[in-house]
Amino acid sequence: MSEIRDALHLAHGHLTQQVIGGFYDVYNELGAGFVESVYTRALQIALAARGIAAEREAPLRVRYREIVVGDFRADLLVQQLVIVELKTCDKIQPPHERQLRNYLRASGLSVGLILNVGDTPGVKRMIWTAERPCTETRG
Repeated sequence: MSEIRDALHLAHGHLTQQVIGGFYDVYNELGAGFVESVYTRALQIALAARGIAAEREAPLRVRYREIVVGDFRADLLVQQLVIVELKTCDKIQPPHERQLRNYLRASGLSVGLILNVGDTPGVKRMIWTAERPCTETRG
C-alpha cells in the first residue's frame, strides 16, 4: 500500500506503476525467451487493456544547436510522457541506462523505464532532470 502511495508522488508515478504492472502481466504469461519485439507488442496490448495509449517504435530526434543530427526509435512511448525500453538479457547493464538517459535528454521527456525480460524480471525507473539523472531499480 505504501508503494502505491509513494508512486503517486513520483513524476508520472501512477502511469509508471501501470506500465510496470502490465510488464509483469506479460512476463507472467509469456515468460522469458522471446525477442524484444514480441514483448514490446505484448506490453502495448496489456497497456491498451488498461486504457493506456502506447506507441511502438516511436520516432524521436536528436538535435544539436537546433539542427537534427540523428533519429532513434523508442521501443514504446507511453501517453507521450514515458519512454519504455525493453531488454531480453541476464540483467540491466550500464549501456542500457546510458541509452535511456540519452533518449530522455534528446526527447525532452523526464521519465523512462527499462524493463528486462530475463530469467528474473528487472525494472529500472529513470528520471532525467537538467541537474542529473536519478534511477530506481527493482529485480
